[in-house]
Amino acid sequence: MFADRARIFVKSGKGGDGHVSFRREKYVPNGGPDGGDGGKGGDVIIEVDDGKNTLVDYKHKRKYCAENGEDGKKRNCRGKDGEDITLKVPAGTVLKDPESGKVIIDMSGDNKRVILLKGGRGGSGNQHYATSTMQAPQYAKPGQKGIEMELLLELKVIADVGLLGFPNVGKSTLLSRVSNARPEIANYPFTTLSPHLGVVDYEDIEGFVIADIPGLIEGAANGVGLGTDFLRHIERTRVMIHIVDAASVEGRDPIDDIYKINKELENYDEALSKRPQVIAANKLDALTEDEALLVTKKLKDEFENKGIRVFPISAVSGKGLKELLSHVRSMLDEIDEKPLVFEQEFTIRRNEEGDEPFTVEYDPKYKVYRVEGPKIEKMLGYTNLEAEKGFVFFQKFMHENGIIDDLKELGINEGDTVQIYGHSFEFYDN
Repeated sequence: MFADRARIFVKSGKGGDGHVSFRREKYVPNGGPDGGDGGKGGDVIIEVDDGKNTLVDYKHKRKYCAENGEDGKKRNCRGKDGEDITLKVPAGTVLKDPESGKVIIDMSGDNKRVILLKGGRGGSGNQHYATSTMQAPQYAKPGQKGIEMELLLELKVIADVGLLGFPNVGKSTLLSRVSNARPEIANYPFTTLSPHLGVVDYEDIEGFVIADIPGLIEGAANGVGLGTDFLRHIERTRVMIHIVDAASVEGRDPIDDIYKINKELENYDEALSKRPQVIAANKLDALTEDEALLVTKKLKDEFENKGIRVFPISAVSGKGLKELLSHVRSMLDEIDEKPLVFEQEFTIRRNEEGDEPFTVEYDPKYKVYRVEGPKIEKMLGYTNLEAEKGFVFFQKFMHENGIIDDLKELGINEGDTVQIYGHSFEFYDN
């Protein structure tokens, strides 16, 4: 089964929480803090697998999560890092944001392996928060959250040359004759339901990658038939070979067909319609010599003055193929550029670093509420509580950081005492 689109959910691992513990040994009954740090969460990694040519694996399983980091432990023991998860995709897979359609990363060119989502950092254990004024901190930093998102995967094949044309004009026959590809060949619409890639190996012509793009129909750019699914695969090609049934075996007008296909290219992406192309007038073996010359002349008169060369060929007998492929090879040599790699348009935002920890506790012995934590201690260090503005600023800080809410949850009443690093306040909710 060929699949060139998939929508999946990915999530990097959460960092492990820092641990709160204290050294307790036989001869050290009141040792210092020894809580260990949490481990880092696992990353989500995207890697190109040259053995893959479809996204079918992501049709059956849609959720991919890296492992969370392990929490820290006592005795300064750090938690184990979470395992990464690696998603393997074919070369040419473009990762997009499903909502905006913007490109996150194109797994082409030098992009062979990328860390898409970084795991969260592990939290710091309470050993890091001991100070001269707080030698037994009862708090540790929680691990940073992982990042989660939905991804749209789109496979856009990587080929130098694309074969264009309506169904049954001979694209698959030509590809099978000039390369190692073996596409299915039959006389009914949409015989080719997926792109086929082959490396041209024909006489003494230097090889290049050629793709048989499934037969297009009128309205393809607007989604008629399987149009947009097929058009996606010619976005990277540098040259297009436009194959037509010059013998009109099925009653089609080859000149009209060329204009219709080019209109579909323009409707899908105007840049595609301006890409270099040549016309392969196929099935001329079905005509007499005079008829073949007449049809070829009509095509040349119509298109060669527009800069599009016309080559009479027979994909079945091989007649004219060397001339066609030699010209295409020379066109590729003149186009001094690599296949298209889509630029990044969407940036994944990291989760914010978690706030420094704090504790809010009630001491029934002294009937006070104690608030402690490194961020609070720092705030006190540069806030003048004697000044009205300083005290108002500190009250606002307590509200914004959820400390007032925590005090209320513990059942604080107006007039109760709140103790913060040697400062005592009467609580009033205003």
